[in-house]
Amino acid sequence: MNLNRLAYFTAVVDTGSFTRAAERLGITKAVVSQQVAQLERDLGTSLLVRTTRQVRPTEAGRLFHARCVMILRDAEDAFDELAQAAAEPTGTLRITAPNDYGTALVAPLAAAFTALFPACRVELTLSDDTLDLVSGRIDLAIRVGWLVDSSLQARKIGSFDQLLVASPVFADRIALLRAPEDLGSLPFIANLALREPLLWSFTRGDLDRQNARLQATIAIDTTPGVLAAVKAGGGLSILPDFLVAEDLAAGRLIHVLPAWQLPSGGIHTVYPTARFRPPKVTAFVDMLMAAQKKRSIPMAPAA
Repeated sequence: MNLNRLAYFTAVVDTGSFTRAAERLGITKAVVSQQVAQLERDLGTSLLVRTTRQVRPTEAGRLFHARCVMILRDAEDAFDELAQAAAEPTGTLRITAPNDYGTALVAPLAAAFTALFPACRVELTLSDDTLDLVSGRIDLAIRVGWLVDSSLQARKIGSFDQLLVASPVFADRIALLRAPEDLGSLPFIANLALREPLLWSFTRGDLDRQNARLQATIAIDTTPGVLAAVKAGGGLSILPDFLVAEDLAAGRLIHVLPAWQLPSGGIHTVYPTARFRPPKVTAFVDMLMAAQKKRSIPMAPAA
């Protein structure tokens, strides 16, 4: 099948005239007429009703035209995707991410990204609020936790665990804990960036489940702020693993009640609805996915 003939036929139906179709395509009317006639012979059916005043599709032509539009659009998309894939990332990449994940992973990755693609610059907004991507002209959002229904396009790139942690100053008191119901004896730091900062559901294995409603001695509205207070000995709190992994490994924090698990969450990239994503977005997401798998950030090369 000759795709050019499909394009010629579609142009005739769209414009209602061989002459106007030829003008749109930049070729002669004779070529359009010949190619459409050949298409009808190939298909063995009449696609157009021709009169001195107008050209209109037959019933078969109307149905075939709808299919042609889809085929030609898919072909155009394929060429555009290849062109975009081959293009070098350029321009300003606008990203929004939560304070905790953005500080731990996205901000260092922005340095590596701009070093790798010097024709790009990054504008990163760190906020625990859900920003509007369209009005804010944001190319990419990183959402950590649980997505709400949205008309936006989203892709899960990873997950995280929530961990109950504390400073080593509480080591002796933590050693006495046996279950989540015992947590009321210790100070707790609430994260006001969460929808339910004091109500938590713990599980152990398949059968044990306990809900704990904690009492806050300190409440802070950003996750990095909660981490700083925990490390300073202000109390226990629940934080994502990507934020506390290094401190746990170095002994600066203790994992409290490690036999009990808290709900895990997802890490998603979210995009405005669009047919194509610019190379700068695709390249950054590729780097982010690689860093997420390693849970480490590539360093920008030294100047």
